[in-house]
Order: sequence, then structure tokens, then C-alpha cells
Amino acid sequence: MSSAVKAYKGVGMEGSIAKWYAKNTGKSMNAFKSDARRAAGLLAPGAKVLEVAPGPGYFAIELAKLGDYQITGLDISKTFVEIAQRNAAQAGARVEFRLGSASDMPFEGNQFDFVFCRAAFKNFSEPVRALQEMHRVLKPGGSALIVDLRHDASLESIHEEVARMGLGVFSAWVTRLTFRFMLLKRAYTKADFERLLAETQFRSVRIDANGIGMDIWLHK
Repeated sequence: MSSAVKAYKGVGMEGSIAKWYAKNTGKSMNAFKSDARRAAGLLAPGAKVLEVAPGPGYFAIELAKLGDYQITGLDISKTFVEIAQRNAAQAGARVEFRLGSASDMPFEGNQFDFVFCRAAFKNFSEPVRALQEMHRVLKPGGSALIVDLRHDASLESIHEEVARMGLGVFSAWVTRLTFRFMLLKRAYTKADFERLLAETQFRSVRIDANGIGMDIWLHK
């Protein structure tokens, strides 16, 4: 699989597609709450957190409910930024959502204690650059967690995962097709990630496979 640049150009979901995605992923709120609790267990009060590609903002909002953190979400999609801002306002959550690219983040270096990216990294057209940017904006001693699909996940395990999402018949069918013909093709194996990370300055890396995905833990 490619290392520095993917053949297609990753672009953000916009308009009705983004709204459809937001509606369907909102049915899997337990996963976002679980990730938020896991992150909160690592963070000190007042910690600065960056979520890369937050989409509708569910993780960031759930994390904001758990502690006094300074949370920023950065997404390439204007529609998602708008949706996330509305969701945060409705939840009374203090989160800043900004428009920007994972491969050229609009932040000074050494800014964040923790960086999180869920179900989006496989779509980045410049994966190494995105990893280098995560490293750059983290404070020394800071950590990042990437949660994403495994390229070698079985179709059976994906069908089981979609069944747990509680989607309607049509949305479940579309989601299964999306996994099979688009997302799996973009996803990485553990070995792929190890090759990508070898081109960065992260000093510590741990990759845990679980279910249809991987947790990639990075430390600066």
C-alpha cells in the first residue's frame, strides 16, 4: 500500500451526504461515549485536546461532558463543522470546531496534550504528512490515538458490526456496500501503519487489533 501519498484526493463529505452520515453515526453513540471515557482516563484537568476529522463532533462533545478540557475539532468539511457546532451548542458543550486539513493544520507546534482521530485516517490523501502534523502539534510527552478500520477485517465481522449499528434496512445495505467496496480498500493493515510511522518522529508506538479495527497509540 502507498506510503506518502494516496492515488485519490481525500475530500470532505458535504451537503446531504454529510447529513446522512451524521444521522447514521449518531445511532452508534455508545462507541463515542466509550472512546470519550477512555480518553478522559488519560487526561489531566485543563488538558488541550485536538480531534482530527471529528465529523458531527460526537466524540468531542461527549469528552467535554466528562471534564474541564480545552477541546478543538478540525475537519476539512464545511458541512461537518457547521453540524458539529450546532450539536455542541445543543448539548451545552464547550468545543471549538474549525475548518482545516489534517495534512496542514492551522496550529502552532507543541500545542496539544492529546490528539484523537476516529474512523477517518484511511481517507487522508497524505497519511505520512498527517502523522507528521499530529507529531508537530503535540506537546513533548503528549499522546495520540488513531482508531480505524483494518484492511484485513473479514466481511463476516463487518456484517456483524453493521448489524450492531441499529440502522434501517436501506442504510444498513448502503453501509455494508461502503465498507466492502470503498472503506476496506482504503484501510491499512498493521504492517502498513508500521511503515507509515517509520517515516515520522514518534518515539513510541503501540498497535492493538480489535474486532474490525485497530487502535494506534503514539507518544511524542
